[in-house]
Amino acid sequence: MSSSLIPVAPGFETPLEMLEACHERLDAQLQTLVRLVEWLEAHGADREAVQAATNVMRYFDTAAVNHHLDEEQDLMPTLLVRVRDDERARLQSLVDWILADHQRLFFAWRDMRETLEPLSRGESVVLKAERVNGFAELYRQHIAREEGELLPWAQALLSDEDIAMLGRTMSARRTVAQTRA
Repeated sequence: MSSSLIPVAPGFETPLEMLEACHERLDAQLQTLVRLVEWLEAHGADREAVQAATNVMRYFDTAAVNHHLDEEQDLMPTLLVRVRDDERARLQSLVDWILADHQRLFFAWRDMRETLEPLSRGESVVLKAERVNGFAELYRQHIAREEGELLPWAQALLSDEDIAMLGRTMSARRTVAQTRA
């Protein structure tokens, strides 16, 4: 990340930093979900709970999806092209795990969303701590593996041209998504 005194969000010119920053924002949404459990017990489906649910849903429905697509359609295929033959099996194993985990996370989010959707309309819901903590832990384990394994592969293997192309495709994906909305 940047060593600037003033926090600056990474842009498409630094797509690997942008992917890492997305992990930080994702964790912030997970923290909101965890806090929402106690909030609902104390305050019910008040305005703040409705807004929190809406924000979490928006993030997971858009930014998290784009993030997964960035990895699945752009980053991982490029890494598999760039990796040396003697390391391909190790990288492929990681890619296979991430792809399978994206599916697990998708289904876990779908279930969590079913609970949050009525809350986003102001309806009372019960949000179980065990369920929310389990969901958050799934994502945190996923993030740890990507940051500990996938991003180091990317830093080692990608050329400046690869990084520029990754930034362009990430930008285009979000531009297309905005024009559809």
